[in-house]
Amino acid sequence: MYGLIGKMRASRGQRDAVMDVLRASTGALPGCLSYIIARDPADADAIWVTEVWTDAESHKASLQLPEVQAAIAKARPFIAGFEFQVETHPVGGFGLADGKTG
Repeated sequence: MYGLIGKMRASRGQRDAVMDVLRASTGALPGCLSYIIARDPADADAIWVTEVWTDAESHKASLQLPEVQAAIAKARPFIAGFEFQVETHPVGGFGLADGKTG
């Protein structure tokens, strides 16, 4: 599995607008096992996104989907920036398979 944990910053007062776009555009994406959007309780403009994909290629391919491209374009005016993004290799947990193959 392939995971990403990232923190983005919405323009002042636009966090809910960005989260609305993210929620509306994260339906059935091929290879996406989990896509969690969260508010930062200590920062009114911060959004945390935690993603789990079957593999890195599925994530990369998702960025080319027309619906994802449209969501990026719609949210872009409300995004001030991205603070950081970390890649992970999930092994399992509640709601995910254990990641073992064979």
